[in-house]
Amino acid sequence: MTATQSIELPVELEAECADCSARLLEQLKTHDGVIDVQEGQRGKSLNVEFDADLCSSTCLIETSERIAHDLGSQFDHDSLRVSGMDCADCAQTIERAVNRVSGVSRAHVSFAAATIDIEYVADTTDADRVGKLVERLGYSLSTVGEEAPGVPSEKLVWSKEPSLLGGAALLAIALVLDVATSAALATNLFFAASTLVAGLPIARSGMTAFVATRRPDIKLLMTIAAIGACAIGAWLEAALVVVLFSLGEVLEGRSVDRARRELTGLIALAPEWATVRRRQVQGGAEHFEEIEIAVSELQVGDEFVVRPGESVPADGEVTEGESSVDQAAITGESIPVEKALGDSLFAGTLNGQGRLIGVVTAAPGDSTLDRIAQLVADAQANRSPSERWVDAFARIYTPLVMAVAALVALLPPLAFGASFSDSIYSALALLILACPCALVISTPVAIVSALARASAAGVLVKGGAHLEQAASVTTVAFDKTGTLTEGRPEVATISAIGALEDELLIVAASLEQGSEHPIAKAVVRAAKDRRLTLRDVEEFRALVGMGARGVVDGEEVRIGNPRLFAETIEASDAKGRAFLDALQRSPSTTVVVERAGRLLGAMSLNDVVRPEAHDAVAQLRSLGGIDTVVLTGDNRVIANTIAEEIGIADVRAELLPQDKVAAIEQLDGIVAMVGDGVNDAPALAAAGVGIAMGSAGSATAIEVADVALMGDDPRKVAGLIGLARWTRSVVRQNIAFSLGTKLAAVAFLAAGALPLWAAVATDVGASLIVVANSLRLVESRPLGRMRATPMLGQAAPTQDLPMAQSQGCCDAC
Repeated sequence: MTATQSIELPVELEAECADCSARLLEQLKTHDGVIDVQEGQRGKSLNVEFDADLCSSTCLIETSERIAHDLGSQFDHDSLRVSGMDCADCAQTIERAVNRVSGVSRAHVSFAAATIDIEYVADTTDADRVGKLVERLGYSLSTVGEEAPGVPSEKLVWSKEPSLLGGAALLAIALVLDVATSAALATNLFFAASTLVAGLPIARSGMTAFVATRRPDIKLLMTIAAIGACAIGAWLEAALVVVLFSLGEVLEGRSVDRARRELTGLIALAPEWATVRRRQVQGGAEHFEEIEIAVSELQVGDEFVVRPGESVPADGEVTEGESSVDQAAITGESIPVEKALGDSLFAGTLNGQGRLIGVVTAAPGDSTLDRIAQLVADAQANRSPSERWVDAFARIYTPLVMAVAALVALLPPLAFGASFSDSIYSALALLILACPCALVISTPVAIVSALARASAAGVLVKGGAHLEQAASVTTVAFDKTGTLTEGRPEVATISAIGALEDELLIVAASLEQGSEHPIAKAVVRAAKDRRLTLRDVEEFRALVGMGARGVVDGEEVRIGNPRLFAETIEASDAKGRAFLDALQRSPSTTVVVERAGRLLGAMSLNDVVRPEAHDAVAQLRSLGGIDTVVLTGDNRVIANTIAEEIGIADVRAELLPQDKVAAIEQLDGIVAMVGDGVNDAPALAAAGVGIAMGSAGSATAIEVADVALMGDDPRKVAGLIGLARWTRSVVRQNIAFSLGTKLAAVAFLAAGALPLWAAVATDVGASLIVVANSLRLVESRPLGRMRATPMLGQAAPTQDLPMAQSQGCCDAC
């Protein structure tokens, strides 16, 4: 018989690389005695099942460490910032070129984040070789973190200033000569000089890209157009082509950088230095000394000081002082939150007027802000279905138009005797129109802008794919406890039958004072609110799922739900039985208290409905086409009462976690599940869009869901769906406009009314308009501070609508 055992091995690679994790997994599978290997939680571990007669856990640990070391020696990984990308086609060109370099096993370029992740065989190539290739393509690389987000592209843009400004100055001189004199030779020489100065960087980059990737890009097309124009004597058009194109690249690059800065600016919130408090002992006396250290040197347990106006350096807990803290960057809350002893603090949040002392609870690199930054980076790299469709279309579109341009240049002269010069001119104009820049950039800038706006409101979306899915949501399923309610029960009424109310509460709270159960905490809070003195408890024992028991003042006390007492109440005790029957029909959660076998009474507890819950449901309904449902494990009476209060008719109660999954599968259309991110993890995973509520500070909640609401405001669900619909609308507008301008330009070209400069202006103008349209998604006020507007352009009414944006947020708008 096989002695099967299992072990969880940590994935300890030098770089967090999915490919290396997969290599480690596959190599472990070939080890003697290994039966199966599965990826563990969040990809940070491997679950290995093995035959203990053939192998041991010690051997597997050593083998895993050896394989990880070998992989670290064999492969190097670099994440670098790419400067100068102004459209998604640039990113694809760099990615294809780098992937063709010998020794590079994987290269991925994120246009949104302006970064490249490279994996290469250490003995074959290095990052310098890749950097030189990227520079020849017309871009540059720098280490991530060396410069602020968005700066590299601007820096590179202005490094092109001499060629752009020189070409523009020569073009201006040529135009003056053309208008003011008849010196054709001098005029054409200035046009040619302008073409050469402004076009040389474009030509060098286009040719290098073609050699590296075997695919033409827009820079090569512009180079061919400029050379062709010179060949047929169209000197003005040649100069205009390269100058207008260079100017368009500058403007487009700056606009795209703005969207990048909006999304990645969150990383700059954390301070670099922290003031820590050290205990010192001198001459037998203890005192505190405050010193400044780098935030990266903080350790869990360190005490830090946050003065008024300073940023919190690390996740922690208040140990001294009171103040208000602006948490908008983390949770999206527009109003500062009061902090006192025991309250949590988030790195990167801004302290108000008070002085706070806190203790570090999360090491640098593992704070909420760090997790958000990583999620933002992942979201940037996660391409949406629309982006993938546009990329696939562009791969077919550009070569097809090039082939058509060749036919336009050759067919009319050869078949119909048309002028070669006119045909080549038309072909060059069509070649310029072949540039798919506006089409390719139509989706990613809109997605990045929408993600930036959402993150500013404390709503973290894990990429464009989830944002697009949210636009199609037809049903929103809410968990009850902690989502629609505060998740913090409070004692509502006390019904005493065998003692006074205070005595009943003292006995119950004395028994419950050592329990961590939410109901127990509510009972203890109620006693403290009445300033009652609690008594000692002995022999405490929890009765799982039913209540608790113990000895108070020498008498046995039991507390729990009515079912705990139903079998112990004597049949002759008609009063007691009637009391229990009434409690079981109550719409509130009830606990019964018994002392020495006699009922003392009962308490009803209510989980307080969130003040925003009713508005959240109403706003979802106002979006149109969205049904709402409550999925809860609580009893049906309580669930129906709360659902009725907030306006939800469809209630499915008394559900276990697996029952919630089954319920989601039974609902029609795309379902968004809103839960706490931990207990509702199976339902969040099963839903089309999983939305975790109140995720600030919870690593699990951030990781299990597609969307994480950093605050506790359910109204942001409507805002998310509204933003997703608006983003979908903008993307469709961009695609329609970019294709429409191409078709209109082709119609003018067919009529012989489209000069080369107009073709360039059409292409550049379309790209800039598409970018400007996309930036509308981020230029408005941050979500969470918007007001509902039923129609685009109407004045705002009085009702606050956190995160909801009605300016085109739904199909009805």
